[in-house]
Amino acid sequence: MRTGQHPRFREGLVIEVRGLTKRYGRVLAVDALSFGLRPGSVTGFLGPNGSGKSTTMRMILGLDHPDRGSAVIGGRRYGELGWPLREVGALLEAKAFHPGRSARAHLAALAASNKIPAARVDEVLGIVGLTSAAARRAGNFSLGMAQRLGIASALLGDPPVLLFDEPVNGLDPEGIRWIRTLMRSLAAEGRTVFVSSHLISEMALTADRLIIIGGGRLLADTTVAELSTGSASLEDAFLELTSGTADFRAKDRAEERNENRASGRTS
Repeated sequence: MRTGQHPRFREGLVIEVRGLTKRYGRVLAVDALSFGLRPGSVTGFLGPNGSGKSTTMRMILGLDHPDRGSAVIGGRRYGELGWPLREVGALLEAKAFHPGRSARAHLAALAASNKIPAARVDEVLGIVGLTSAAARRAGNFSLGMAQRLGIASALLGDPPVLLFDEPVNGLDPEGIRWIRTLMRSLAAEGRTVFVSSHLISEMALTADRLIIIGGGRLLADTTVAELSTGSASLEDAFLELTSGTADFRAKDRAEERNENRASGRTS
């Protein structure tokens, strides 16, 4: 795979998030969140639940607008990028494709929209292991195959920045090892790889740095090694760090209501 073709992303902060705040009704998903990412590493994005992480990913890509704050990529908002697929590749939803199109047709349409050479379609199909399924309708794909097609879409423009939201969903053990190796190889080429996940064990094996949020706020911006120091495992360190967040308290109340409902009691 070629090295990312945007030299201005090779030094300094590539993704800059400053004071992001987003509320959905009474739910505060992100609260004055700030962090920055540099190239050449895999950064894991962890939190007690998925709302704040997914919201942040969507705001970085301009799919959701923050109530306050900003997110820029190479100093520009995503909507200001001339050919976005060449600069930022993203996997947010496994089945973000027309179910009636073949895998090759889906990628070809994306390539044409960003003036990406047609030959790149077969390249990425090979990278993700879908060459033999290229002519099949994507709507008939298993979740794991759909996930691979989503990763192929992210890689299509050979971008220097990659955002993956829960990339191992639906993958079998071989597929999980493959995506883990792929992400690390992409970072080794000098790219910026940002991975949102709820799987702490995977982040322990994949990530160099960790951004951890709780209650929508930044709890830690550190390395895996630094966070794990003094704890038996990364999981223990994570649970200790996040144990007092509003996300966990809300989960506990929900579980209590479910238990009360099951036993016939009311809260």
